[in-house]
Amino acid sequence: MAKRFSKSSFFSSDIGIDLGTGNTLVYVRGRGIVINEPSVVTVNEKTGQVVAVGAGAKAMIGKTPPHVRAVRPLSHGVISDFEVTQELLTYLIHKAQAGSTKLFGPRVVVGVPTGVTNVESRAVRDAALTAGAREVFIVEEPMAGAIGAKLPVNEAIGTMVLDIGAGTTDIAVLALGGTVSSKSSQVAGDRFNDNIIDYVRNEFQLAIGERTAENTKIAIGAVLPLAEPMEQAIRGRDLATGLPREVMLTDSHVRDALASSLDSLMESMKDVIEHTPPELLSDVLERGVTVFGGGAMLRGLPELLSQMLGVPVHVADEPLTAVVRGTGIITEDPSIWGDIFMHEQAILPKG
Repeated sequence: MAKRFSKSSFFSSDIGIDLGTGNTLVYVRGRGIVINEPSVVTVNEKTGQVVAVGAGAKAMIGKTPPHVRAVRPLSHGVISDFEVTQELLTYLIHKAQAGSTKLFGPRVVVGVPTGVTNVESRAVRDAALTAGAREVFIVEEPMAGAIGAKLPVNEAIGTMVLDIGAGTTDIAVLALGGTVSSKSSQVAGDRFNDNIIDYVRNEFQLAIGERTAENTKIAIGAVLPLAEPMEQAIRGRDLATGLPREVMLTDSHVRDALASSLDSLMESMKDVIEHTPPELLSDVLERGVTVFGGGAMLRGLPELLSQMLGVPVHVADEPLTAVVRGTGIITEDPSIWGDIFMHEQAILPKG
């Protein structure tokens, strides 16, 4: 029987969380999205104290003294540092509840990547409970994003989605409230940044940082030729002289840098399609693929995917917030979503 939220939810601020490698977004029932913060925590290793969380911590990346460490506690969408993740969730949950007069701690719905293990989902659940949640429900991000995009996931219709985040890309075919075929790939936003860093190093003998690569990807990134070419000046350290140097990067350079990763992503999508039952595949061919997550903003991506796969490809409305909006929809009326929660036996509340 599907697990339902009890009437006590009226006495708590139910929360939906998109726990991402790059950013974590928080939805509060009745208020909407209230937080969108980088998933970064800065720790003073001499004292063990947290220096900053979220945007303040991200601003410190690459600028801290040796004893202050800027940590991304999630690697490829799953917890790599439990204590720091707990600090991050505590900060976010407390900030989301600021000014709340509810009697109980919140029930929390957390979106995680496809394919996480029982151990990993338990780590997410334990971190949220320790951070102040009264009860925790885990849902796969492709399902949450599809719900946020208002796709018919509870119907006998094949729905294919592509969620391109920072640490992982999740590909899934959904039907009747479940995942029929899926695959999780590490070809995602962070990999694209690494591609740009490596390309600039090899082609221009220039060392640049992660933030510069990400800013370049956002500013001029494109996977198909543009009607009006774009360019951007980037600065880094000359590998020969060790001195600062500036070069001009174009959208064509970025396209070359991302080519191999995009080929790998295409292969993953083809693999999911090959493992989809024919009846559902006919739905996908007719209805197409819906893309969300930060990678959906990459110029020309829908058109390239459509050309390569031979199916229509659509970008969800507000693709950056589809997953957290989906967790929010679940908190609004959980009784109709109970069957989608992961590993229910592993996420019962403590005590």
